Amino acid sequence: MFYASRLPSPLGQLTLASDGSQIVGLWIEGQKYFPRSLTTTPPVPCNELPVLAQASLWLDRYFSGERPSPSELPLAPAGSAFRQFIWQELCRIPYGETVTYKALAALAASAFHKKSMSAQAVGGAVGHNPISIIIPCHRVVGTNGSLTGYAGGLDKKIRLLKLEGVNTKAFHVPAGSRQSSSAGSLS
Repeated sequence: MFYASRLPSPLGQLTLASDGSQIVGLWIEGQKYFPRSLTTTPPVPCNELPVLAQASLWLDRYFSGERPSPSELPLAPAGSAFRQFIWQELCRIPYGETVTYKALAALAASAFHKKSMSAQAVGGAVGHNPISIIIPCHRVVGTNGSLTGYAGGLDKKIRLLKLEGVNTKAFHVPAGSRQSSSAGSLS
């Protein structure tokens, strides 16, 4: 059984989900990859569940400019060993900093004793992160400075990076993306 609460945020409505003791999901309204398990078996609305209240306070602190750590919350994202590894690495990216898909691929290759790992495989794991914002997948960028691959929408990725003080002038939105109209206005 899952429990959920809906929260307003500067990015729009958020859905926060728990298994009763751990956070299993955080999605921005309209986000890709909303889990089928929560749409076929709707979670029980529950704003009073202690872990959901704790995560809600974490988000309030984050959006007010504090720097809460993902380690402050009991997180339990469901995924393969590879995805779990990538999500753990995402939690190690410092607030206000970014890493590239290529750098994460190199870490994964080393951890899994492979000669190399594709940045696209890493992108798939990053894109399917079920606990957006708290597990900071928005901090991953393309090697060439492109802002690609945010399931919540590139406009929200840019807003999160700006909130954290990242100089977004160094980045660009690839032509043809959902956010390409603002490619010249990341400042």
